[in-house]
Amino acid sequence: MTDVLAVKEPVFEFIDISKIFPGVQALDHVGLEVYPGEVLALVGENGAGKSTLLKVMNGDYAPDGGSLKFRGEQVSFQSPAEAHALGVRVIYQEPEILADLTVAENIYMGELPTRLGSMVDWNRTYQLAQADLERLGVGDSISSQTKAGTLSTAQRQMLEIVRAVRTNASILALDEPTSSLSEADSAKLFDIVEQFRQAGVGIIYVSHRLPEVLKLADRIAVLRDGKLVAVRKRGETNESDLVSLMVGRELSELFEYRMTSREEVALKVEGLTTYRVADISFEVHKGEVVGLAGLVGAGRTDLAKALMGEDRLLAGKVYVNGKQVKIRNPKSAIRAGIGFTPEDRKKEALVMMRSVRENITMVILKGISRLRFVNRKEEKAIVDNLVRRLQIKTPGVEQEVGKLSGGNQQKVVLARWLALGPDVLVLDEPTRGVDVGAKAEIYKLIHELAASGIAVLFISSELPEVLGVSDRIIVMQDGFITGEMPAKGATEEAILRLAMASHLSQA
Repeated sequence: MTDVLAVKEPVFEFIDISKIFPGVQALDHVGLEVYPGEVLALVGENGAGKSTLLKVMNGDYAPDGGSLKFRGEQVSFQSPAEAHALGVRVIYQEPEILADLTVAENIYMGELPTRLGSMVDWNRTYQLAQADLERLGVGDSISSQTKAGTLSTAQRQMLEIVRAVRTNASILALDEPTSSLSEADSAKLFDIVEQFRQAGVGIIYVSHRLPEVLKLADRIAVLRDGKLVAVRKRGETNESDLVSLMVGRELSELFEYRMTSREEVALKVEGLTTYRVADISFEVHKGEVVGLAGLVGAGRTDLAKALMGEDRLLAGKVYVNGKQVKIRNPKSAIRAGIGFTPEDRKKEALVMMRSVRENITMVILKGISRLRFVNRKEEKAIVDNLVRRLQIKTPGVEQEVGKLSGGNQQKVVLARWLALGPDVLVLDEPTRGVDVGAKAEIYKLIHELAASGIAVLFISSELPEVLGVSDRIIVMQDGFITGEMPAKGATEEAILRLAMASHLSQA
């Protein structure tokens, strides 16, 4: 790992950068430097100014104050093309891939090798692109001749990186690169980051995932409300310290202790079996939050989909409020009183081009309609109340939900189920891709839902939040339940032992 203190000249400098939008001070005199061969992590809540700073670096925005330096020389970018010409590369959270073109065409867009003057040399194009893919260690999983639209999210992310750094990059910025990646794909990305670090590239790494920030970064810069509030070296900080700097309160304050009544059973599952999970039995009481923990592939999401009728039940029984229910599809699950927020809210929960109002009320339209006409006054009253109650930050209820932040999108999904009022609510990774401040608000909302009598089944890959949010924890491995424990007094080590145990050893 590079000793950044031993390197005298930064590869890139932000000097007293300010950026103002109408009514918003997005950046307020931010000063930062990035050194060759270091990973500088940039953390902060949504709206802290992270993306704006990257866009200033990339030439998307001109700063309203301050200046930029590249290798000691002052620069002023009028466009991303000017930044790219110097070796500045920014890879944003949503890969900008042209789906109808091949991987090779995406990589060499505008620079396709030619022969005989003007004809595209496709053989050479595919060979060069494949060599680029192999150089970053992804050539075994991505073919240069594949249509980009058929790639997985992880592969698209890798393609974007290959395309961005095919020419010599001096500084590379990654904006939430692992937000949609599995652990295996994230590990591959970390290897690529290490390759660039070893090659002397300066790297800015933006992420809400503090454990990976603490693992990867040489230094960590914290932004809050457009201001740089601290820069910490790795080894001189921890997750609790970073959270406190980001949101102004301690990590322990994100989770609030509450009394739980466990008298009435809201959800009872007996011997539930599908093609992916087997012999699942457990209970969730009214007002209780039960955490569902396990490693990737343990079967947590498969269990959630079985409860919602997305995976066919081969055996077992499901009871809601003491009554056995037949779940054949999501509609029958909703009728039975079960609500579900899926892991991928953008693809499975929200209609991104529709408004906040439409997304909230889509499951209750029948109840607020008369002779097939929606009572707009009643609908508006319900939506306005939920937006206010959940503190959804939106210009108005007609705003497209796709234009909201991740945390506010998740609140819209939760508002939908509050409007319906289910007896059981299954939450699959409800805080994925949202910042720490929004997480705290979602934790509070989950406890409010439980306090109202809803039984909550809470799925998360982040063990600290499973321990902090849950009253009781069920652990799965390979499609089976391997153990259960009260959250009070439980530890991450105890959960991991069960998560890695064979179900046969628990029998």
